[in-house]
Amino acid sequence: MFLINATLLLVLQAGDAPWWNYPGLELWKFTNLFIFIAAGIYLHHRFGKPIKSGLQARRESIKRELKQAQAERDAALAKLAEIEARFSTLDQELGKVRDRNASELAAETQRMKSATDQEVERMRDQARREIENTGKAVRQDLKAFAAAESVRLAEQVLQSEIGPEQQARLSDRSVAELGRPSH
Repeated sequence: MFLINATLLLVLQAGDAPWWNYPGLELWKFTNLFIFIAAGIYLHHRFGKPIKSGLQARRESIKRELKQAQAERDAALAKLAEIEARFSTLDQELGKVRDRNASELAAETQRMKSATDQEVERMRDQARREIENTGKAVRQDLKAFAAAESVRLAEQVLQSEIGPEQQARLSDRSVAELGRPSH
């Protein structure tokens, strides 16, 4: 600044416009430019390395972030492709599940029908056995009833046809037979 002011003072004292003070190309402008460039170079040498290293670090971090973003993008695209592939086969898988369920339903229906048929057959066999057992019991009861009725009717016939003297004779004969030795 001091130099600029000193140059300006010299130009004003000269009166006439010498070659260094030609209108539009004054010497003080070049001096000012030289001082500005020198200060810029000094500041660059003094503080340029930290700025340069900071910019390089920022450049490297941006490159890392870009690589990471690219890797994440690639992973997302791969996952998207996998999901689209699974989605495209979803109809086929759904058809397979439906077919499997239909075959399982048919097998379960067949198993239940078979189990029901076996149960019905078992119940029929049990009913047949019960009917046979009941028939045997009824036949035995009927035989016993028929025997009892035959005896009762025979007694009635005998009582009506046999008198007291025939009864005494039959009783004596029965007692005599009981007294004889058996062979």
